[in-house]
Amino acid sequence: MTPRRHYSAWDLLAAARRGHADWAPAWRDAEPKPRYDVIVIGGGGHGLATAYYLAKNHGVTNVAVLEAGWIGGGNTGRNTTIVRSNYLYPESARLYDFSVRQYETLARELNFNIMFSQRGVLTLAHSRHDLDAQSRWANAMLCNGIDAELLDAAQVKALEPRLNFGADARFPILGGFVQRRGGPVRHDAVAWGYARGASALGVDIVQHCAVTGFLKQGDTVVGVNTNRGEIRADKVAMAVAGHSSVLAGLAGFRLPVTSYALQAMVSEPVKPVLNTVTLSPSLGAYWSQSDKGEVVIGGALDHFPSYAQRGSFDVMQHVVAATVEMFPSLSRLRLLRQWAGIVDVVQDSSPIIGATPVPGLYINCGWGTGGFKAIPVGGWTLAHVLATGRNHELAEPFQLGRFHTGRLIDEAAAAGIAH
Repeated sequence: MTPRRHYSAWDLLAAARRGHADWAPAWRDAEPKPRYDVIVIGGGGHGLATAYYLAKNHGVTNVAVLEAGWIGGGNTGRNTTIVRSNYLYPESARLYDFSVRQYETLARELNFNIMFSQRGVLTLAHSRHDLDAQSRWANAMLCNGIDAELLDAAQVKALEPRLNFGADARFPILGGFVQRRGGPVRHDAVAWGYARGASALGVDIVQHCAVTGFLKQGDTVVGVNTNRGEIRADKVAMAVAGHSSVLAGLAGFRLPVTSYALQAMVSEPVKPVLNTVTLSPSLGAYWSQSDKGEVVIGGALDHFPSYAQRGSFDVMQHVVAATVEMFPSLSRLRLLRQWAGIVDVVQDSSPIIGATPVPGLYINCGWGTGGFKAIPVGGWTLAHVLATGRNHELAEPFQLGRFHTGRLIDEAAAAGIAH
């Protein structure tokens, strides 16, 4: 009998290198040119989507996306991938539902499987107050043309039977509501799909290119300083989430943005046990299951300003306690890893999309805990103002000037937990 050969990790790595030698890169890793029509700072979902829609919708292809790290290495890769449009105000409903509709066709458009699983987003009610508030919330969604369905306790149990419906439950489940078109998306696929699509249309994607300052002619921004030299452009856009206030400071203005860590974690993989994305506003936690079988667990913000991408033990302890309370059958699962993203929170928990006080400089920020779900609409509307000089109608209510006029769109309740 021929002895069986044992392959080492080095053997497998060498085989992988040989086997992938003829694979074409998904996008061109470009060297920066001295001048562009538009520079987009930030190679996350919003920056890549902006570049893609500039090229696709407006024919503006002389564009550079400058990323300090690597594509998708920021918040796009540090979230819980949930897409939904269950917001209260008409302005927000239009904005986020446009994004959901784009996600529904994005895999076909980009020819890249983003794995959008529309399994539904279920919000739990634990008290009469919760039921009343959710009734108003769901009815507002229906008035805004967004799908919403109120559920009683029996319907919730049928939808998510592993929830704790015990007589001694600390947080009894009285009902809830569901947006069935919501659900998780594969986060890195969104970044890679937009990167590949933008690159195929002629956009330069430049990784490991950190912006260190802005070039100005008078008061107008005409380019950026980077660790790879000066790069000039007719217009510059920032899509850098939690670091928006840092770059705004370099440009000479202040933003009403505070940066916080928002953390999440995943368990070891198990067979399918969760049918929906389930969230409990009262407990400040939410749960879903990835395609790999991991239980994805998230919670509320660490309530102190920070740029640390690690979160805190206090929030982790709170979220794990909520998980054991709501899903007792998950109590013996082991946690595999934990992470945090840096989110940009403003006073009304709504975004800022458009021009800044500095001529030639535009911004997409303030999404807080809702940035991932808004990638398509954030890119679409920022590309529109960059190409045309006019705000897109969806972005008109979300200008920086609202903080002077007081016309805020307070979505703190809808934006507070799921993201």
